[in-house]
Amino acid sequence: MRTLSSFLRRDVVTESGHNLGRCYDLQAELTPTRLRITGLCVARHGWMQRLGIPTRHQPSIVPWQSVTKINREQIIVRDPPRD
Repeated sequence: MRTLSSFLRRDVVTESGHNLGRCYDLQAELTPTRLRITGLCVARHGWMQRLGIPTRHQPSIVPWQSVTKINREQIIVRDPPRD
């Protein structure tokens, strides 16, 4: 079993190895029976956003269904579709 806080500060990397930043928060939906994670909040300077400090960097929300693997140091997500 994983705790929600265990995801924080992990690097979020695509399957091809591109570093998206670190997970600084989780997005979730509260249902009548449980809390369902819907996304990862990822940014290079996410700790500042978590503290409410505005930055020039926009956070990214990575959909939870994009997560393919979670290991000790990284959360690996699918590569974004090419246009």
